[in-house]
Amino acid sequence: MSPLGIAIIAIVVIGLAIAVWLILKERRTKQLRSRFGPEYERAVRSEGTTGAAEKVLQERQQRVGGLKIVPLTEQQRARFAEAWEDQQAHFVDEPRAAVDGADRLVGDVMKARGYPVSDFEQRVADVSVDHPVVVENYRVAHDIAIRDRQSAVTTEELREAMLHYRALFADLLQDGGRYPVRDLQADNRRQARGAGR
Repeated sequence: MSPLGIAIIAIVVIGLAIAVWLILKERRTKQLRSRFGPEYERAVRSEGTTGAAEKVLQERQQRVGGLKIVPLTEQQRARFAEAWEDQQAHFVDEPRAAVDGADRLVGDVMKARGYPVSDFEQRVADVSVDHPVVVENYRVAHDIAIRDRQSAVTTEELREAMLHYRALFADLLQDGGRYPVRDLQADNRRQARGAGR
């Protein structure tokens, strides 16, 4: 084979390799954008480049893939839903205590599901894999709770924290937030009345 023929074959092979690499990279980007939603864009802003962000998000996926995340049992769901209703009712009289309770309750649900709960930043990273749409709620609510511990925030900010905690709580409780917490409570009460007949 002539040197020109070898050079043409080499150029074609290199071109194909580059095309395959670009296709795989685009597929990975689409998959990560789809999986992480708004968390993808946040990671890009935080890391500075899409490549660095995608590396971080893939590492999160691998870490969470190694965890034993389990759905809650119906009894756990009912118990946690009732505890949430208690925290919401408690908000009227003691909003600060209710926000602290909501923070602890979210941690309890995460722990019951199998998420490690020792470090807040790691908790956020872990929960972002399966709950990317509501993870920002966790950040905002936790930030308000921390600021309140340092210097009292307004009741409106505490109410906002409760709303953010509720969004994450419902998503964790129902493994994707398909059913609002109050609907679960109503279902449980209807079932209890039906069982008593």
